[in-house]
Amino acid sequence: MAVNPIPEGFRTVSPHLMIKGASDAIAFYKKAFGAEEIMRMSGPDGKSVMHAELNIGDSRLMVCDEFPNCGSAAPSANHLTTVSIHLYVPDVDAVFNRAVQAGATPLMPPMDAFWGDRYGKLTDPFGHVWGIATHIEDVSPEECGRRAEAFAKQMGDQCQ
Repeated sequence: MAVNPIPEGFRTVSPHLMIKGASDAIAFYKKAFGAEEIMRMSGPDGKSVMHAELNIGDSRLMVCDEFPNCGSAAPSANHLTTVSIHLYVPDVDAVFNRAVQAGATPLMPPMDAFWGDRYGKLTDPFGHVWGIATHIEDVSPEECGRRAEAFAKQMGDQCQ
């Protein structure tokens, strides 16, 4: 019997988030992003989340509680994370506002971006950064380059 090398429901790359308070994060992702819980395994204490899988749109997200003694630590509210999750949705403004109402902190309100997306950024209550977008325009590489240059000039030293 042949086994699919990529399990049903997964894509080639799937985020796996370590979270301090994974059960609360799962509830937040359901409320903010319409996540559907696929499965959950409890940790050794019967309370923590050793592994859970959620579907957001057509993608699988794995989450677990942090287990620092096993090399699994979550970001904290006062430290920057080195990763952001990019989420495409049909209506970025509605999802962004729903996430903020659910407890996310806005980093950048949705705006029409030079690369052809309506795009905004926020931090969830667990320290993870989410870029949320709706694709609104197909932009050629040449035009995107011109727009990026104009954007960089407009921003100046702000993002350096």
